[in-house]
Amino acid sequence: MKITLIQSNPVWEAPAVNLARAGELVREADADLVVFPEMFSTGFSMNAAAVADTMDGPGPQAMREMAARHGKAVMGSLAIAEGGRFFNRMFLATPDGALRHYDKRHLFRMSDENGVYTPGHERPVWEYMGVRMLPAVCYDLRFPVWLRNRGDYDMIVVAAAWPAPRAEVWRTLLRARAIENLCYVAGVNRTGDDPNTHYNGDTALIDFLGNPVASATGRDEQAVSGVMDLAAQRAFREKFPAWMDADDFKLIMNYKL
Repeated sequence: MKITLIQSNPVWEAPAVNLARAGELVREADADLVVFPEMFSTGFSMNAAAVADTMDGPGPQAMREMAARHGKAVMGSLAIAEGGRFFNRMFLATPDGALRHYDKRHLFRMSDENGVYTPGHERPVWEYMGVRMLPAVCYDLRFPVWLRNRGDYDMIVVAAAWPAPRAEVWRTLLRARAIENLCYVAGVNRTGDDPNTHYNGDTALIDFLGNPVASATGRDEQAVSGVMDLAAQRAFREKFPAWMDADDFKLIMNYKL
């Protein structure tokens, strides 16, 4: 599978502008899967009442149309209003018209995200082109139990708005999650500035040994592309089956409605 990660600099709280640009980038990408950062249509905004989309609104429908028109799967998170609540919701749109979603589990309290958005309580794994993908959004990356590979996925796909002051943490955790789970990690982070902070990007596709397959060459907007070699990953997991010695555990879902 060829993956393109779009290290974008979204215009603050301007979904029409950002979605139009996203459509152009999907068209230009030579990839099977195109991934955008966290809240790529608005920026990481806590002004949910003003910027949140709906499931039948422009954002999700644009992602569905991009996938169908260009024959490429599209992922990224959007602010979504549903049932009187707000969600930081990651989507996978596929060329056949399907639209799957995951609600960010771990909400970043230091920005009051947990006071604005509702956490998810489901941990889906999506299969596309034979690759099993675990979706994650930004702060989720800090929680290894939630992301622990129990033989149920091949790649973690992380959409993020990870601030520049903690860039080294981002780079380290991408590699750590790949190494400990013997999996690929596709981490796409935004770049540029918003009213609250600055972003470095540091977008990368990391392989199951913790090595970068492809990575951003700077802080500018750019498309980062690499190939996931599923056969090589499976061969290494057979040769080095550390997963067989992992501790068993039960994941308990605690959340408030």
